[in-house]
Amino acid sequence: MAAEHADTDATNPPGTPVTGAGSEAAPSTRAEDPAVAAAVAAAEAAGPQHGETVRVDSWIWSVRLVKTRSVGSAACKGGHVRVNGDRVKPAHSLRVGDEVRLVHEGRERIVFVKRLIRKRVGAPVAAQCYIDNSPPPPPREAIAPAGIRDRGTGRPTKRDRRELERLRGLGGLGGAPGGH
Repeated sequence: MAAEHADTDATNPPGTPVTGAGSEAAPSTRAEDPAVAAAVAAAEAAGPQHGETVRVDSWIWSVRLVKTRSVGSAACKGGHVRVNGDRVKPAHSLRVGDEVRLVHEGRERIVFVKRLIRKRVGAPVAAQCYIDNSPPPPPREAIAPAGIRDRGTGRPTKRDRRELERLRGLGGLGGAPGGH
């Protein structure tokens, strides 16, 4: 029954299978794992009905692009979320086929909406709800933290502390904040 629902098209009435080249490609896009297939079916059942939409802050949380819905809402309010090139409010309605651009934690994510869901799902199911066209993340060594001291070296001297602040970009002005 879940396979019949997956083979429907937005142009056909709900429950009507799609005929032609698209119906043969559907099983290859599905996960082979029966547990993942069951989770996908549950997510589809809990998702919006035909023709309904989902809030953008809820969707980016549901597909695990952000950790909490409030972080998704704050990203929308801060102008870090764009749908089809426009900055959007948290309550903006998403539709299948929309392009969502999210700048989060110093990285831009570019995804196309494949499936609308309302509830947060596991990572394998979430990955099937969008097409990720994001640039690859920077390599881990490129974002190595600056100024890590070896364990057991003791308290840093004033010279060491100033060097650490310079490396971290804090740029102390020299002198105590109280002016002593």
